[in-house]
Amino acid sequence: MEENTKPQASETPEQEIDLLELVQKLWAERRLILKWCVIGAIAGLVIAFSIPKEYTTTVKLAPEIQGSKSNLGGLSSLASMAGINMGSLNSADAVSPELYPDIVQSVPFMTALFDVTLADAKGEQTWPVSEYVSEELRSPWWSAVLGLPFKALGWVKGLFSKEDEDAAAGNGVNPFRLTEVENGIVKSLQERIAVSVDKKTMIVSLSVTMQDPLVSAMLTDTVMCHLQNYITEYRTNKARNDLEFTQRLFDEAQSKYYEAQQRYAQYVDQNQGIVRRSFMTEQERLQNEMNLAFNLYNQTAQQLQLAKAKVQESTPVYAVVQPATVPLKASKPSKMMTLVGFVFLAGVGATGWILFGREFLARFRSPRKKEEEF
Repeated sequence: MEENTKPQASETPEQEIDLLELVQKLWAERRLILKWCVIGAIAGLVIAFSIPKEYTTTVKLAPEIQGSKSNLGGLSSLASMAGINMGSLNSADAVSPELYPDIVQSVPFMTALFDVTLADAKGEQTWPVSEYVSEELRSPWWSAVLGLPFKALGWVKGLFSKEDEDAAAGNGVNPFRLTEVENGIVKSLQERIAVSVDKKTMIVSLSVTMQDPLVSAMLTDTVMCHLQNYITEYRTNKARNDLEFTQRLFDEAQSKYYEAQQRYAQYVDQNQGIVRRSFMTEQERLQNEMNLAFNLYNQTAQQLQLAKAKVQESTPVYAVVQPATVPLKASKPSKMMTLVGFVFLAGVGATGWILFGREFLARFRSPRKKEEEF
């Protein structure tokens, strides 16, 4: 036992001595560390002020959650008496709020925003979304420098594919076959438009980040309206189709009733004062046809009103918890965080160079010197 404890006791002073040596070594090179931190601070400021400001607008929606209602009528009460839970047969809404992010990020949804008109904060200029994203968005200076080779390659490639792009541009935006420029716009919009859903409260948060605060607010409101229209159109699609079909039946029943009514009236006017059994029979037949046409007309009129009510019932209602407002402060970049991050990295780099870098470089050079001397 004594033999095992002695080496452990002897290791502790050595570790303390090593730590003290490291601290002394860093303290002796404090000026170098300070220089690295100053250089890091300057680099951080340059980079922070080179990144364009971004403004984020966020809206929050509380969508109406709908479930398909059972059409079993009185059978549901009989099923409950038999111990069958008919509520379990009700399927949830096909477009749940959890699918909203996928809907917004889809290519057809993004291309539908291309022609939306935007205006800058001063109200001096307007652009469509596609033009604003492709031409007005600024990038840091190093992005332009690093992108020069790719632009050159794109320019050379564009010489051979210019005719195809012009033909595609003349036909408008085709979500099935996008050009390279349109695909770049879609990707940029997908990066700047984000949708998230709180699974507990089902609150939908939609945010748009742009370099102009007014553009950010306008596009956020537009995306919100497009999403509401998409969900409304989907949910009311079947009800609207039923309404169109019922409207056609109503129009046909109405025309047939008016024709039967006109035939009956003309026959009675042409045969006034005639007392014959054949006349009475024909009059009764025309009257019966008119009554049947009227009953059908009356039924289709009631069905038409029910179909209109079904469309209204299927239309979802959205509660806007937080509307779109023009942001006053930029959401990014955070200049202070960038500055602190670069200073920290510079300090860590200087520490690593003093403790390990110099020794590694010296060991790397020493074999070469020996080979040269040999």
